[in-house]
Amino acid sequence: MRIPHEQPERERFHVFGGGRSFGLVHDGRPATEHVHLAFGVPDDARVDEFHRVATGAGYRDNGAPGERAVYHEGYYGAFVLDPDGNNVEAVCHNRHG
Repeated sequence: MRIPHEQPERERFHVFGGGRSFGLVHDGRPATEHVHLAFGVPDDARVDEFHRVATGAGYRDNGAPGERAVYHEGYYGAFVLDPDGNNVEAVCHNRHG
C-alpha cells in the first residue's frame, strides 16, 4: 500500500494497494456521516483478529465475527463502530469454485 505525496491544494487523499484504491475528496459539501467501510481480508482468522484488536482499543462492537449467509454463503465478517459512528468491517468472502 502507498499513500501519495500530500497535495493540500487539491484537498484529496488517495490510498492505493493490492490493485485497489480508496479516495476522499473535500468539495465544500457537508461530510458524509455513518459510512460503512468494508476491508477484505484473506481468512477468517484475520476477521477475528480485527474485531479483537478494535474492540480492545475501545471501538464499539457492532457485530461479532461470524458467517452471515444473508449476504452469501461463506461471508464471514465482523463490525465495529468508530468514534464518529462509522461502521467498519473486516470481511472474508470464502468463495470457492
